Amino acid sequence: MRIAIASDHAAFNLKAVLAAWLAGQGHDIVDLGPDSTDRVDYPDFGYRLANTVAAGDADRGVALCGSGIGISIAVNRNPAIRCALVGEPLSAALAREHNDANVIAMGARLTGEDMAKVCITAFLTTDFAGGRHSARVDKLSHPQFEELPA
Repeated sequence: MRIAIASDHAAFNLKAVLAAWLAGQGHDIVDLGPDSTDRVDYPDFGYRLANTVAAGDADRGVALCGSGIGISIAVNRNPAIRCALVGEPLSAALAREHNDANVIAMGARLTGEDMAKVCITAFLTTDFAGGRHSARVDKLSHPQFEELPA
């Protein structure tokens, strides 16, 4: 599988560990940066990751920052992306199974290396269930802000 990975400076070390681990698992890795722990802005790397996955240049994506929150918001600005912030494997699996997530986000200050690997494994090995979830997932890429009955 071709996997894009990006982070900010706070998650640079976790990104390096995960990219090497994923490559060791036989995946083709697209490391979108950064290349050091020098301060960078997470939206820039989140947008780069989202565009790479949306263009089909990667099958899935892994987004990392200090908390995972900021970069997940940036990645989700692209309507072709469904990024889930996860911290344990059940959320990672359900993000795939129910939401057809194509990117997961994690926080380097909150998620250790071993837990991150378990989350990524669940994310990469779980299939989208389709069925009743498909119409809901379609709505995520085509939002309509209509009033709902009270």
